[in-house]
Amino acid sequence: MDGVLLEMRGICKSFGGVPVLTDVGLEIRRGEVHALVGENGAGKSTLVKILMGIHPADAGQILVEGRPVAFRNPREAIHGGIAMIHQELSPVLDMEVAENVFLGRELRARRWAWLSVVDRRRMRRECQALLDSLSIPIDPAATMRSLSVAEMQLVEIAKAISHSPKVVVMDEPTSAITEREVEILFAQIAALRARGVSVVYISHKMAEIFRISDRITVLRDGALAGGGEARSLDQDALIRMMVGREIKELFPKEPVEPGEEVLSVKGLSWGRRVREVGFSLRRGEILGIAGLVGAGRSETVEALFGVRRASAGQVRVGGFPRRIRSPRDAIARGIALITEDRKLQGLNLKGTVEQNISLVALGKLFRDGVIRRRTERAVADEYMRRLRIKAFSRSALVASLSGGNQQKVVLAKWLLAEPEIIILDEPTRGIDVGAKRDIYLLMGELVRQGKAIVLVSSEIPELMGLSDRILVMAGGRITGELQRPEFSQERIMRFASQVHGG
Repeated sequence: MDGVLLEMRGICKSFGGVPVLTDVGLEIRRGEVHALVGENGAGKSTLVKILMGIHPADAGQILVEGRPVAFRNPREAIHGGIAMIHQELSPVLDMEVAENVFLGRELRARRWAWLSVVDRRRMRRECQALLDSLSIPIDPAATMRSLSVAEMQLVEIAKAISHSPKVVVMDEPTSAITEREVEILFAQIAALRARGVSVVYISHKMAEIFRISDRITVLRDGALAGGGEARSLDQDALIRMMVGREIKELFPKEPVEPGEEVLSVKGLSWGRRVREVGFSLRRGEILGIAGLVGAGRSETVEALFGVRRASAGQVRVGGFPRRIRSPRDAIARGIALITEDRKLQGLNLKGTVEQNISLVALGKLFRDGVIRRRTERAVADEYMRRLRIKAFSRSALVASLSGGNQQKVVLAKWLLAEPEIIILDEPTRGIDVGAKRDIYLLMGELVRQGKAIVLVSSEIPELMGLSDRILVMAGGRITGELQRPEFSQERIMRFASQVHGG
């Protein structure tokens, strides 16, 4: 690392008169991995959006290689050598992978002196070479819609690297990918560092931060809270800087003795993604589901919930056989599903916090079909207090909330429906350590009340810390089951790597 490549000085930003960043500075050296950490709402995303020209700063200065710059949009930032991988993906779903990678800079072939057309064959060829160099096994001719969330994230990584940037900003790049893809990403980060490219790495995952970072900067409430060389810090010190308090136990496991069986699934199938899945769930139990990308975890819980119409299978709820052909059927049977993609599937982003909280339980709250605002406001206040949802008011647009608080709104929405079985699909993806702990404590409270939880997660430590049992999936099937005394990362990965034919 031979000098400062990027510097942000005295950055200030307010929205609607509310300060979001106050006199924040950031210094990135050439060829380093610099972690930018803090709770949701600390100002990390706003800071990098100012860098990328998405938001103008109210005050402050940005220098690249010692020269002042003021990017007015992401295109100017990319031309200035700054690329970014966003946490919230925004692919063009009906275009090919190659078309997404080259979006806005399409390769063209000249047909006549006065006409050129997009050269899709060449774009596919160059995209294939790029993906091969990153060991990403994705077809460049596939449409983005056909990819999983994890595969879309890998395409975004390839797209950013294709610009040959001086600095790559990675905002929660591993939030939707499994350990196998994480290793691919970390290998690419090492290659970037070796070429003198700097990486600004935003993450809530402590193990990742300490594994790959050279230096760390911590934000709290829009201001600098500390930082330094990664090797001089530890997890406890970093958490204290981030949240302003000590968190003694990351995975608080509530000791609950599981009761009677509340759910039984046999032979559940959906195409080739879910193949004869069977399991049971008991009252007061947290059942974890592990597996690599493409294992069929999300498809399984979506088939169970009626989002996907199962082609076969028997489901018993509370000891009685039930046909679940739609989410409405599942809700009527006391089942809730908190989906993996909260923005696409879990929230009405144009609605307020109170409107989102009451959404699922409107029929229960207002049986005559007339929405009473006083009741809706009271319910929203109760759940905002109970789940510690941070928002300016219940009337705030849910789109304005941090990721952790958005996830709490999704949880509040489903808890208001009073389900007995709660399915959580990647519930802590992209949220900070403080919000994660709030959700873990809520899960403990729910099982203590006798609720049953199915937890789908790509974070093995999370599964092992919270679950009573773990099912492991591969190729659409359950390949292993582990009781809590048997938990180990090695056993889970061994089951997750099994491949079945047929």
